[in-house]
Amino acid sequence: MPRAIAICLLSMLLHATAFAADDFSLPLNFSAVRVSEHCYYVKGMSGAASAENQGFMSNAGFVVTNDSVVVFDTLGTPVLARKLVAEIRKVTNKPIRRVIISHYHADHIYGMQVFKDLGAEMWAHEAGKEYLYSDEAKLRLQQRRELLRPWLDETRKLLPADKWLSGDADFEMGGLHFLLRYVGPAHSSEDMAMFVKEDRVLYSGDLIFKGRVPFVGNADSRLWLRALDQLIAFDPKYLIPGHGLASDTPIDDLKLTRDYLVYVRKVMGQAVKDFVPFEEAYANTDWSQFSRLPAFLDANRANSYNTYLLMEKELLNKSQ
Repeated sequence: MPRAIAICLLSMLLHATAFAADDFSLPLNFSAVRVSEHCYYVKGMSGAASAENQGFMSNAGFVVTNDSVVVFDTLGTPVLARKLVAEIRKVTNKPIRRVIISHYHADHIYGMQVFKDLGAEMWAHEAGKEYLYSDEAKLRLQQRRELLRPWLDETRKLLPADKWLSGDADFEMGGLHFLLRYVGPAHSSEDMAMFVKEDRVLYSGDLIFKGRVPFVGNADSRLWLRALDQLIAFDPKYLIPGHGLASDTPIDDLKLTRDYLVYVRKVMGQAVKDFVPFEEAYANTDWSQFSRLPAFLDANRANSYNTYLLMEKELLNKSQ
């Protein structure tokens, strides 16, 4: 056998062995953080999904009841989901009975199969069906397979929920009361939030980004603002967002996101009314209130442009 080929095969073997030994290894600081008597979460790394962070760029959480565990979101790869299960097992051996999916975005759902294999029941809002069976979902899965190989491979498929919710849904499990609220369409068409009544802990999904500019995308910011009012009404003691650190000042963080959306709608809406082109409107807007927040440079321009287009549609609808 030629020496170059032998070296290549040996390298591949060592590479595979290393992966098998530590389950592909994971970014540092993958550990569950306790925020209240029953509630925990793991914090994803900052930035977009990449080979460097192995897709660990969103949060997930779990709640330990008297007889079982409820999980909120499943992270962005099966490897991450297995690590989440391992963190749960450090806390309790109680069965994982239910998984609540906040929304059908890649970084929150690609670990579903791991929990399904453990016998957990998946709950999500029925609006997620539209994405699940779309070409967009297939393209995103293929893109993530290429980006996150070997942590996400060809054997992984998109899974439907076991129970599709049509709206709000409350349930009791192991002595705790869970209030599920449909707060979409906002960040996505199917946004669900979960409030653990006894602990006053709110798992918000991607409606809230603690202390940073949110990613609005193509969301309807008008409906997003309505959803934020719903969450503020819970008066939570702790908030676990879809990205970033948990908050012990949740009302402040909820209001920060609300104030940002209100401001972007105000300035872009006025520009539309005055027939000011987007580039000119954006350049002339005073962003100093938000410009020092994390993710401002990454998200604000796209947020503003999408809001500009949205305000055009809203103005057109009013005139008809």
